[in-house]
Amino acid sequence: MSAHAETAADHGGHAHHGPPLANKSARIDSATLGMLLFIASEAMLFGAFFTAYFFVRVVNPDAPATWPPPPFEFPVFVASVNTAILVTSSFTIHWATQSIKRGDRNGLKAGLVITILLGSAFLLTQAIEYAHVGFNTGDGAFASVFFGLTGLHGAHVFVGLSLLTIAAVRAFRGHFSPDHYHGVEIPGIYWHFVDVMWIIVWAAVYLL
Repeated sequence: MSAHAETAADHGGHAHHGPPLANKSARIDSATLGMLLFIASEAMLFGAFFTAYFFVRVVNPDAPATWPPPPFEFPVFVASVNTAILVTSSFTIHWATQSIKRGDRNGLKAGLVITILLGSAFLLTQAIEYAHVGFNTGDGAFASVFFGLTGLHGAHVFVGLSLLTIAAVRAFRGHFSPDHYHGVEIPGIYWHFVDVMWIIVWAAVYLL
């Protein structure tokens, strides 16, 4: 018996054709690992923006004594309400992910739809805040870093909503199951990152 035939016999008569299978970690799948690496790169991007923010506010010798400089004010209450909205959406996407793992398709659909609505409310509230904040990017370095940080985060929220919308469409078409749910879990991981990053932005810009 040839070596090829012996290999086929050892695997129940099913020979593998083509290149050898790539090694796969038992701890984490490649799709999740890819998202985590992408999130790490995005965290470094935010780090660059935070560096500029703290330079303008703390390190720069010409920085104003009060933040933001008079007569401007940040809408702390509105930002806090938006924070509550986004934190709540993190719970709803977790509910959606756990629901499909249990085979609860209705819970999956409801969790995704509510998360999308909450994320959309966050973006709408931020747009209203921009319209009434009383300054724009040309009103000094403080305004530039404010719009830079919050706008960067808003762009990430938009990307997250796009991913969740795709997942919701697939959910309503019955694409997910307790054995195949990465199309929900991976956007959910990204959404949790967006949530955590906003908490940091909110604390650094609006509270400190």
